[in-house]
Amino acid sequence: MGPSTTLRIALIQMNPLVGGLGYNAGLIVDALERARAEGADLAVAPELALTGYPPEDLLLRPRFLEDAASEVERIADRARGIDLVLGAPLATPEGVINAALWLRDGAIQARYAKQALPNYSVFDERRYFHPGSEPCVIDVCGMRIGLTVCEDIWQPEPAAMAASAGAELILNLNASPYHRNKPAQRETAVRARVAETGCPVVYLNMVGGQDELVFDGRSFVVGRDGGVQPVLPAWISGLAFVGAGRDVDGNVQLHEEGVQLEHPEPDSLLWGDDEDGAAAEPVVTDPEALDMYRALMVGIRDYVRKNGFNGVLFGLSGGIDSSLTAALAVDALGAEVVEAVMMPYRYTASMSIEDARQQAAWLGIDYRELAIEPMVEAFRLGLLESFADQSRNPGDVTEQNLQSRCRGVVLMALSNRTGRLVLATGNKSEMAVGYATLYGDMAGGFAPLRDVTKQWVYRLARMRNRISRVIPERVITRPPSAELAPDQEDAHTLPPYPVLDEILEAFVEQEASVDDIVARGFDRGTVERVARMVFLAEFKRRQAAPGVRVSPRAFGRDRRYPITSGYRAG
Repeated sequence: MGPSTTLRIALIQMNPLVGGLGYNAGLIVDALERARAEGADLAVAPELALTGYPPEDLLLRPRFLEDAASEVERIADRARGIDLVLGAPLATPEGVINAALWLRDGAIQARYAKQALPNYSVFDERRYFHPGSEPCVIDVCGMRIGLTVCEDIWQPEPAAMAASAGAELILNLNASPYHRNKPAQRETAVRARVAETGCPVVYLNMVGGQDELVFDGRSFVVGRDGGVQPVLPAWISGLAFVGAGRDVDGNVQLHEEGVQLEHPEPDSLLWGDDEDGAAAEPVVTDPEALDMYRALMVGIRDYVRKNGFNGVLFGLSGGIDSSLTAALAVDALGAEVVEAVMMPYRYTASMSIEDARQQAAWLGIDYRELAIEPMVEAFRLGLLESFADQSRNPGDVTEQNLQSRCRGVVLMALSNRTGRLVLATGNKSEMAVGYATLYGDMAGGFAPLRDVTKQWVYRLARMRNRISRVIPERVITRPPSAELAPDQEDAHTLPPYPVLDEILEAFVEQEASVDDIVARGFDRGTVERVARMVFLAEFKRRQAAPGVRVSPRAFGRDRRYPITSGYRAG
């Protein structure tokens, strides 16, 4: 028999809107009232729950900080009868701090300033925050609780300082974005802190999409024995209750006491419901791919909804990238707000049109076909005099790009007329080496596959089809082609994707040198060619639409290289 509960903690795993102070305060107060009704003594909201994460240069606006402080006061007034630990920015004489605020009886009773400010990868907190240097231990129901914020738990010192100050339990407030393998890394870090301090840890994370970042939730607790107990699932907002009590030796023990989930909409089969109304897992043989697929769904859903678009549209070419984008869009948003446009030209294979029609029918989405031949011909004739001194090659880059840019113009015109967001369908492999047309297939407001390599595109497509058939099999098995020239295949221009993607992972995500990659067994000429293409394509990537970050090192916030650069050694 476990220890009796002396403290009941409510964990608020929420999906905030960056800058939406009133909206986020409403989410917090609503969860607070439910927690109080369930007999919780203490409620906890994530890192910067009030502002969303990352608020970036909003934090440089004095009025924004003043408005945030006013919302903290209103929340404190609503938090009577229950304690609340809230993540929020706070202006102090030393500077703005990334704070965990302890609210009780209508006022701030204590504040903790995040000590470890990350300034790597997607993080640049030293631009905005002044680091703390002192622990903060609060007393709730006779239990001594140390407060830490996100990166603090990845370093030994903040948790050690809390334990030295008398903490028996550590609360860690997080806005920890997702990438592959991140959940296991978090658990490893928290177990290390527990082993060092002897204090169990409650790890609370936020959930939802914010521009390129997606937050996966997965809040959990780690007991004194190092055992990890999940308390809230990935990708879903909810409220979890954790009981804290002491065993016969006086040591704090934690145990889950109930969960209330807020179901995502639409209710797709990817989330489903079990007989108790909880989110059910589809039976898949590739849970890693399912997790990434859900990350992409959340990224699409929240970018569209939080920015007020009434739906999405995209070019459906009959190829693997646009087909996967179509499936993701429907799973994220519902078929009724998704539109696909097939824009054939003389080089478009009949099977591509057939497969696009088939997939649109399976998904139940709006679908139209708009031939671009007249548009391309009009541009070609208009440019005939300018190109008079040059022989015409129907398959040259100029004509290929004209086709792609005509398609981009069509999609943007439809977007203007319908108010739907254009999804660009390119993948990370193509964007890495510049195998894409500016203002053509790169046109769009959001690029779901921007951080998904070609090999992962295929893996996700196969995984999704095992759940239910949404992508024609021929799309997955045929050689990929841009279909901008006769008998064109990607393999005629690029190294085979399995080779390309492995080189890119080493060169982009691991920052390996050309020599290092060659030492792994790759052909030097191929590696040097890929490295050169990556450097030269930086100007295209700067103009590309944002997309969901799912790898440990994505283009954009993660990897910031100069466009104009004389360095090409690799």
